[in-house]
Amino acid sequence: MYRAQPPPRKYEEYAYVLDFNPRGKSSTVRGRDGIIITAIGEDRLTILEILGIPNSTFEIGEKIYIGKEGRTKVLSVLGKMDYDRISSSAQSELDNVVEKIVTDNEEKFVTYLNNAQPLTPRIHALELIPGIGKTYMKTMLEEREKQKFESYQDLQERVGFKEPIKHISERIMDEITGESRMNLFVKR
Repeated sequence: MYRAQPPPRKYEEYAYVLDFNPRGKSSTVRGRDGIIITAIGEDRLTILEILGIPNSTFEIGEKIYIGKEGRTKVLSVLGKMDYDRISSSAQSELDNVVEKIVTDNEEKFVTYLNNAQPLTPRIHALELIPGIGKTYMKTMLEEREKQKFESYQDLQERVGFKEPIKHISERIMDEITGESRMNLFVKR
């Protein structure tokens, strides 16, 4: 009997440092200690606990490579963490780092806005983004029908939707902190 292979698990390539402790103890893997880093993955936006290579230096907000091959500062990704288990300084950095990710990955988020679909007959995925109500949603759907959005700027000019980066970041923060029941951007 033929069995379909499950899709390969997708791993993060990059993460942004939220906090680190040069002499920390892992909260996800017993007995692991050293440079313990709290970071957020660039693609799946999950909060990760990472073990740094001894004597490496890290900065808050720094983008680090955590992919499978050729890591230079990271020994291992220890596991995922919940928002309420991370340090208060990591929590306070999150806003800025999320906004940086949304800014740096403009193409990915604009593509999302171009392709977002209704979730139920009553609710469209776009409406779950703060600041987008029925009116903006209708205009966005009409405009993207004529021509896909090319950038945040293009979206702002054609729809009048101000500060898309801020609103998308706000949505991501709601998903990370567990305030939203449904996730559009954060992979569990």
